[in-house]
Amino acid sequence: MQLEEYFNFLAPNDIRVKGTRVGIETILYDFIHRSRSPEEIVTEYPSLNLEQVYATITYYLHNKEKVSAYLVNWLETAQRRWEEQNRNPSPAIQRLRHIAAERQAAADYKP
Repeated sequence: MQLEEYFNFLAPNDIRVKGTRVGIETILYDFIHRSRSPEEIVTEYPSLNLEQVYATITYYLHNKEKVSAYLVNWLETAQRRWEEQNRNPSPAIQRLRHIAAERQAAADYKP
């Protein structure tokens, strides 16, 4: 089996583990940035098996420059989306923030 056969290359910025909805960025973020072992990752994501996790790590190691650029792009996109959500929160988020502010004001109130 070729290493690439473990993945669905849906778009330049969307590579998923075949048979799952899990992107390689999820596995690699846990492995690289959270220092989780492959066994811990499998425990966290039950739709994955150990072979898929090791295949993802191996794919990264064999294509480090390309996959690192993929991860940087993913992190930058996530940051931009987070900032956009904070600038333009949905009505539900606005309501939750209002409730939280009311509760905080009530807790801070000193007659």
